[in-house]
Amino acid sequence: MEEKDNKKIFNKIFWKIFLALLFGFFALYVSEATGYYEFKQHKKVNLTNESIKKFEEDIENGRNININDYINKKEVSYENEVSSIGLTLSETIENCMQNGLKNTFDFLNKVFNGK
Repeated sequence: MEEKDNKKIFNKIFWKIFLALLFGFFALYVSEATGYYEFKQHKKVNLTNESIKKFEEDIENGRNININDYINKKEVSYENEVSSIGLTLSETIENCMQNGLKNTFDFLNKVFNGK
């Protein structure tokens, strides 16, 4: 009886994960097939070409040139509470692993070298 229940739970989890992966694949496939990524890249190239034309016109007209006027640089911060917690957690795990490995190798060095 217990083995049947475990199999049912495993099957439910398996199918949910499978459907989530299938949905993710389908979404990526549709976005690639419709040219979404290429369109985003095309927009970036057009903005760059427009900036180059504006820069060249300003040089021809003898205007003062500031590079920041021609660069479309937006810094987007993707930081939120979850990412901050993840970063803190990963740094803590990293420190624990480094200290643990250092102590282990120091111990092994003392044991095998007899010092």
